Amino acid sequence: MNRLHNNLILFLILSFALFIFGPFLYPASAVSVDEEIIRIQKAYENIRDIKGSFMQKSFIKDLNKTEKYKGYFYIKRPMKMMWSYEGDNPQDVVINNDEITIYQKKEKQAFKGRFDRETYGQAPIALLGGFGRIQDEFTVSDKEGKLYLKPKKSMGGVLSVEIELSDGVFPIRSFTVIDSYSNRIVMDLVDVKINTGLEDAFFDPALPKDVTIFRQNP
Repeated sequence: MNRLHNNLILFLILSFALFIFGPFLYPASAVSVDEEIIRIQKAYENIRDIKGSFMQKSFIKDLNKTEKYKGYFYIKRPMKMMWSYEGDNPQDVVINNDEITIYQKKEKQAFKGRFDRETYGQAPIALLGGFGRIQDEFTVSDKEGKLYLKPKKSMGGVLSVEIELSDGVFPIRSFTVIDSYSNRIVMDLVDVKINTGLEDAFFDPALPKDVTIFRQNP
């Protein structure tokens, strides 16, 4: 995965987390959007943790190539999550309160850094710091059962985020991120389970001894 692709993946993951970790405030005039958000809020009221698998398709326009990935995700409120990618380039993206770790298993290296809005500024990864202020970051519209989020400010080249809603116990079916280069990442959520009792220690995994750790923004 190249750097641009990794940035888009992080943006997608953290956009998803916005719907898990915080309440939402939307303009009262957008009736259909409000109705969808109320439904999502009600679904989240009793959620303590979430886990499931995902399937991801990444279309890279310059290469005219579509890459496919799959793996598992785990989230525990208020602010713990792990996205584990399998396949030829396995990696884990872990957020544990104020720390983020990206563990690239094939390269036997990991990047650790602080996770907060001041550190990441206006980069896509900063979105989680906005808890409940999504209307300040995006223009939101509803079209054919999907929510479209368009950044009001520059966010790492990302043009829009599309969220497909579900009628199931978990209200989100998929996410799509499109950037200024017309690259597109689609992530479908599968076999989602809630309140399975994820332990805090799960989000603080021990790295193998032969892994080189790079510390950022110390």
